Amino acid sequence: MEHGPDPFVTAQRQFDRAADYLNLDPAARTVLRDVQRVLEVNFPVHMDDGSIRLFKGYRVQHNMHRGPTKGGIRYHPSVSLPEVKALAMWMTWKNAIFHLPFGGAKGGVVVDPKKLSTHELENLTRRFTSEISIIIGPESDIPAPDVGTNAQTMAWMMDTYSMHAGRSVPAVVTGKPISIGGSQGREEATGRGVMIVTLEALKHSQIDPSTATVAVQGFGNVGSNSARLLAEQGVKVVAVSDVSGGIYNPAGLNIPDVLRYTQEHGTLKGFRNAQSVTNDQLLELPVTVLVPAALENQITDRNAARIQAKIIVEGANGPTTPEADAILNDKGVFVVPDVLANAGGVTVSYFEWVQDLQHFFWSEDEINERLHRIMRDSFARVLSTKESNDVDMRLAAYIVAVRTVADATDARSIYP
Repeated sequence: MEHGPDPFVTAQRQFDRAADYLNLDPAARTVLRDVQRVLEVNFPVHMDDGSIRLFKGYRVQHNMHRGPTKGGIRYHPSVSLPEVKALAMWMTWKNAIFHLPFGGAKGGVVVDPKKLSTHELENLTRRFTSEISIIIGPESDIPAPDVGTNAQTMAWMMDTYSMHAGRSVPAVVTGKPISIGGSQGREEATGRGVMIVTLEALKHSQIDPSTATVAVQGFGNVGSNSARLLAEQGVKVVAVSDVSGGIYNPAGLNIPDVLRYTQEHGTLKGFRNAQSVTNDQLLELPVTVLVPAALENQITDRNAARIQAKIIVEGANGPTTPEADAILNDKGVFVVPDVLANAGGVTVSYFEWVQDLQHFFWSEDEINERLHRIMRDSFARVLSTKESNDVDMRLAAYIVAVRTVADATDARSIYP
C-alpha cells in the first residue's frame, strides 16, 4: 500500500488552502499552523517473561483556544510524531465544525497491541497514562479510544489517573465502559455518524439509498459499524476489507453473517459467498459510495484516477492526499471529508464528558437523536459553505473550522 507523504505536511497543506482562501491574519496563521504542545515519552514496561521493554509514546495538543483539548489514543506499529501532530490538528477542525467546546489533541504508542497479552497491555497503558498524566485531565485534555485501543484501555487509563488523584475522575477519558461512567451509543458513534452523512450525501446527489452500493475499507470499529448501520438503512454493502484483504459480492454481503464470521475467526479471510479482493482493489470497485475507514494515505495520485465511486465518505482520518483530492474534484467525485464524516465519535465523547461532569446520564435514544441532529446540521452548514463559495467539501469544511478557531484566537489575543 502506498504510504504517501508526511501526514503533518498534508494537514498543513489542507490548512493553508483555507487560510489562503480566508486571507487569514498572518499572526493567526502562524499560531494555527503548528501544534501548541508535544510530549514525547520513552517508558519501561514489565513483560510476562520477566523482561523490561522500552516503548515510545506521544501526546500532542494542537490548540486549546476553544476549551480543553480532546482526541484519541492510538496503539499501532506505525505511530509517529508527524502522524500524531496531524491527527491533533484534524481534531481541532473537527471540534470546531461541530461547535464542540474543545481544541484538538491526539496520542499514541508505537506498539502492535495484537502481540501483547492482556496483562502486558494493561501494564503498558497504566505506565503510559502515568507518563502523560502531567498534561491530561477532565478540564485540560481528555483522551478517547482510537486505532488499537478500546473501552478497556480507557478503563485502565481512567483508573490510573484516578489512583494518582486519590478520587474517581470519570471525565478524564471518554469511550469508557458504561459501568464506570461511559455513555450509551459511544461504541458505534463514529460509524453511526458515517451512516448519517452518507445518507445526506446520497440525498444531495439525488440517489435513492436503496439503489446505492457501498464498499468499506477497514472493518474495525468504524468500518464494521458503518457497514452494519448502512445495511440496516437498506443500502447494499458489496465489499469490506481488513488487514488480511477484502471480500466482494456485487449482489450484496450479508453484514450480520460477516460480523459473526469475523468474531469467530478474527479475520475476513476465508469468508464464503464472496470473492477475494485486495485492499487496493476494493478502493477501485464500481460502487456508488466508497468509505475508506482504515488508515491515512490510502487514496493517492497513484490510484485516484481509477476510483469509480461517485461519493467518498472518509471514515478514517487523512485517507486522501491533496494530490488525490485534486484528481477526485476534477472527476466530479463528491468527497465528504474526515473532519465532517467521522466526527460522530468525538460528538458522543462530548456527550459522555458532559454527562460525567453533571453525574446525569441520558438514554441511548436521546444520544442518537442528538447525534443525528448535530451531524445533519453540520453537514448542511458545510454544504451551504461549499455552494455559496463554489468550493469543494473539504475546503468548505476547513473554511468553517479555521474561521471558528481563528475568531477564538483573536478574541483571546496573545498572552502576555
